[in-house]
Formats: sequence, C-alpha cells, structure tokens
Amino acid sequence: MSKILVTGGLGVVGTPLVEELRRRGNEVWVCDLSHNHHVNYIRCDISEYRQLENIFDKHQFDYVYNLAAEFGRWNGEDFYEKVWKSNAVGCKNVIRFQEKYKFKLIHFSSSEVYGDYDDVMYEKVMDEKPIKQMNDYAISKWVNEMQIKNSELMFGTETVRVRLFNTYGPGEYFSSYRSVICMFCYKALHDMPYTVYTGHHRTNTYIDDCVNALANICINFKAGEVYNIASSEYYDIKTISDYVLKAAGKTDKLVEYKEFETQTTLDKKVDNAKSVADLGMKTTVGLEEGIARNIAWMKEIYNVR
Repeated sequence: MSKILVTGGLGVVGTPLVEELRRRGNEVWVCDLSHNHHVNYIRCDISEYRQLENIFDKHQFDYVYNLAAEFGRWNGEDFYEKVWKSNAVGCKNVIRFQEKYKFKLIHFSSSEVYGDYDDVMYEKVMDEKPIKQMNDYAISKWVNEMQIKNSELMFGTETVRVRLFNTYGPGEYFSSYRSVICMFCYKALHDMPYTVYTGHHRTNTYIDDCVNALANICINFKAGEVYNIASSEYYDIKTISDYVLKAAGKTDKLVEYKEFETQTTLDKKVDNAKSVADLGMKTTVGLEEGIARNIAWMKEIYNVR
C-alpha cells in the first residue's frame, strides 16, 4: 500500500482516479480548491506556496498525482491570469516540495503540447522537432514539462509525465470550456445549436480506460518516462457528433458545419504503444458506446426526459 496525494482530486479525472487508487488499497489524500467533507481532504490552491507547505510538512507521500490546473484552450484565453498562476506557478511549487521530500511525481500534461504537429504524435516528437503550441493553455503545459525536466537534471527528482488525449465520459459537467463531447452531448440534449468542424480528427479516451492506465503508474513507475494516455480509436469530428445525435435521439437541424477552426490542432492521431506496454492501456469502451453512456448520465444529472 502507498500513501498518495492527488491534487485536483475533485475534478473530472481526479474523482474516479481517487476512487480507483483507494479501491486498490492505497491511502489516498485529496486537495482541491473548495471546502469539502470527503475523507482525507485538504483545501489547497497549489499556486499558493504556504497552502502546499501545510500539506507536505505534515504528510510524507510516496506518490503525488498532480492534476490541479486550469483546463482548456478558450479558458486559457479568457482567464489567462488563472492559467499561468495555477499551471506554471502551481507546478513549480509542487516541484519545490518534491525536491525537498523526494516523493515520486506523476504530472498531468496534455495532448495540446503537440500543437500544430501534423503526423502521428509519439512521445519523443517534442525532443526531436520544433513544435508550435497554439494557445496559452498548451504553452503552459509545455512549460510544466520543461520545469520538470530541469528539476530532474538539477535535483534528481523522479517524475512521470502523462499527456491525456480528449478524455470524456460521465462526471464531466457542462460549461462552455469543457471537452467537445461534453458540449455536444449537453447541447444536443437541450436543443441548443453547436458547430462541427468537419476537417478535424481526434483520438478520444473513455474515462474508465484512462483511469485504469493512470492508476497502473504506481505499479510500474519509470522515472523520466512520458506517456500518451489515449485510446486506439480515431474519428473525425462529424462522426463524433453523429454518435451524439444518435444517442440523444436528435437530428442535426441545429448543427452548423464548418471545415476548420483557426489556431486549433487539425488532427490528433496518437501513438499509444508505450502506455499499452507499460501501463496496460486498453480501449475497452468504444466511442459509440462511451457517448451513449455519457448521454444516459447527462439525462439523469440534468433531468432530461
């Protein structure tokens, strides 16, 4: 059994990850921004050094999963101050305590770091080619990875970086800054218009498959490794929308079709071989089934009949 801290543990990925780590017998602590009644919970903004100090001076952790961050491209444009404070300063604060207390860190980066790369996205691309990140959120996530690599060189810290690809599923509540699948599902169910960019393609990962691979990092921790956490499925955005409409029992009368969205990655086609080999990454829930499950969850949560 390990003692684990999950920052951002009340989030879309953090919540089921905490549940899975506890199911496996670990002692799991959680920190996030709000007050909360959950067991082993501490309120903390990781961008505030003193608040993190209050945790790490009282607890010795074997592993820290650092999920705490502001999420999303447009969120990063509209709330860029929070993105840079939470993502860049917050990550640096966590690293400072890692250097002091020597816990193993699993840091959550993003598929957005691959930017405008137009080929299969494998982990070493970032070391071999100049990549242009396309928005503040993406830039902040690549800054995190450079912060981590610098700490590894200077202080010998042990970290695994993970790049998540379009994780979706029950537990993701709607806002205009959430994932494409979340927004399509919510808007279809509520008869709201939305735009589909037909020239874009994505690899989407169902939440259960994502969490299983993430929890396996503790079993096979390899310091310095980077993993694409992604399914083996690859679809154009129109197909995603079609699955949503089918599951919701709707037509596309409110859907506007456009070819491209500017300053957005055209295609995210990923090589997940490393996560398959080291972390047991499997696609057990296909996109059509996963979207149907998400629609069913949203109907219940939002009382849609």
